Amino acid sequence: MESGGGVSGRPMVVAIDGPSGSGKSTISRRVAAELGLAYLDTGAMYRAATWWCRRREVDLTDPAAVAVAVRAMPLQMVTDPDAPRVVCDGVDITDEIRGADITAAVSVVATNLDVRAELARRQRAEIAAETHPGEGRSEGRGIIAEGRDITTVVAPDATVRLLLIADERARLARRARELHGADDDATLEATRDLVVRRDADDSTVSAFMTAADGVVTVDSSLLTLEETVAAVLDVVRAAV
Repeated sequence: MESGGGVSGRPMVVAIDGPSGSGKSTISRRVAAELGLAYLDTGAMYRAATWWCRRREVDLTDPAAVAVAVRAMPLQMVTDPDAPRVVCDGVDITDEIRGADITAAVSVVATNLDVRAELARRQRAEIAAETHPGEGRSEGRGIIAEGRDITTVVAPDATVRLLLIADERARLARRARELHGADDDATLEATRDLVVRRDADDSTVSAFMTAADGVVTVDSSLLTLEETVAAVLDVVRAAV
């Protein structure tokens, strides 16, 4: 772990986007821990919004009602990369929001443009809180934020902007092993909806399959976890 301010002595913001199953959450946590930075999973915020709307019995097919509910959502993101947590209305929902029910419904909330605007505002606030000396989980060293829109809409001025990609077969296999402990033909097919369909839904409101200008691409298709972490660290250190 570096001291002072990431690897540069100054607050650092690293923004990482990529398709489902590219490994961006795991890689972002590992790199954040290595550099002494905070970690923000913006995708978890959309899952939390889905959980909150269901808790409040809001009709997810009513975009205006969903947006109103999300604006009032009492959400706390614990940005410790070694133990990230999501707390909503005083309830730790970190594990619950990874369940099948939330996974199946989250795209409806995540494609609501008013919800996206509200959560982008909150994400910017989380990022800003980690860049003031002595403040935030990182004590001002900075943050790695990962998820949709992070490199283009939420943090276009980040110190480092990175798109983490992998081919479809690699992404399906990773998510299948994560969810089912295997990557045979049956589990790959069972996982396809969670990866391919969600990416198709999200791509209607967010661009994350190709890098925007100034965004560095890292392809993890043929890399191990450790190799991908090293590749991302190389990008970050080269940038600063």
